[in-house]
Amino acid sequence: MSLDKIIVLAASVLGIGFTYWFFLAKKGKETAVKGSVDIIVDGGYSPEIISIEKGKTTKLNFIRKDPTACLEEVVLGDFKIKKRLPLNQKIEVEITPQKSGEFTYSCGMNMYHGKIIVK
Repeated sequence: MSLDKIIVLAASVLGIGFTYWFFLAKKGKETAVKGSVDIIVDGGYSPEIISIEKGKTTKLNFIRKDPTACLEEVVLGDFKIKKRLPLNQKIEVEITPQKSGEFTYSCGMNMYHGKIIVK
């Protein structure tokens, strides 16, 4: 095998490995919530994964620190909620899930995601 083919093969393997690590290997830590939680919006959502109780009202307080236009709004499609997030302000979103499962939320451009696990 020639040197140029070895270099291309090595670069391809590294590229595939990086892609897997960047997009698929991230496992967020689940945070149990009772009552309310502050979610910091800064290059994503922190905490990214929250767990709440079925039938209990929970307040999600989104605090946007990142000026990126993509993060100007949060969409909770399963709960039919869409809210604008002004910079450095706490925006309260109240949900009362009636069924168990996993529900996602995202920025307005669907690039950043978070997850709500209802138990």
